Amino acid sequence: MALAVSKDLLQWERLGLADFADYKQITFNDVCNKDACIFPKPMTSPHGDTSIVMLHRPLFPGTLPEDIMCDTDDRRVRVHHECIWISYSDLMLNGREAEHLQEFESNSTLALPEAAWEKIKIGAGTPPVLCKHGWLLVYHGVHQKLPVGDRSHHLVYSAGVMILGIDQPDNILYRSSHPILEPQLLEERVGIVQSVVFPTGIDRPDDLGTPNRFDIYYGMADNYIGVARLDIPDELLMG
Repeated sequence: MALAVSKDLLQWERLGLADFADYKQITFNDVCNKDACIFPKPMTSPHGDTSIVMLHRPLFPGTLPEDIMCDTDDRRVRVHHECIWISYSDLMLNGREAEHLQEFESNSTLALPEAAWEKIKIGAGTPPVLCKHGWLLVYHGVHQKLPVGDRSHHLVYSAGVMILGIDQPDNILYRSSHPILEPQLLEERVGIVQSVVFPTGIDRPDDLGTPNRFDIYYGMADNYIGVARLDIPDELLMG
């Protein structure tokens, strides 16, 4: 995972690979890491430091969805694996010089797989964006579709929603129990990788005067780019 900065989104300065402090027995810099997104504003870390906040998914050996898709139904999720992590880059400690912004610490797990549709693995998707309830994160989950007839089993990528605390992004206020987007269209079910919807971009069309509406841009079977509309209901956090 690498970082770059820009003042105008035209000229970019590459900072190099992100550097993560160790967590217990886990050395992040020795494993692949992907599905990262950064909150658009600095926030306070668990240690009280003003920090850049990142969500990411370490890809530990043996945790590729293809590696674990044949496990039994009673497979237990490992607390440090198959999940979304949250990490912080201290702006005061590292300074605001660009070459120090890729140093992340205070690592902890944010969310583990829970529901059946995300049983194998979850990871971040769109960058977090503020809505009236908190930070809106559209994330992805992976589950195994059982074989039907002579068809073999395969993986299915769907999308769900989390709402994170405005000032405490490590606090999950809401999490959808069912996917909000799953492969249904032909373009989502057939392609380079079948049965995939993978959210990566989000936009709130404020010029339309619809603050509760978000447009989600997502990959369709690794072959097309699609867009879906998400409307946030007022009663989201009730009950």
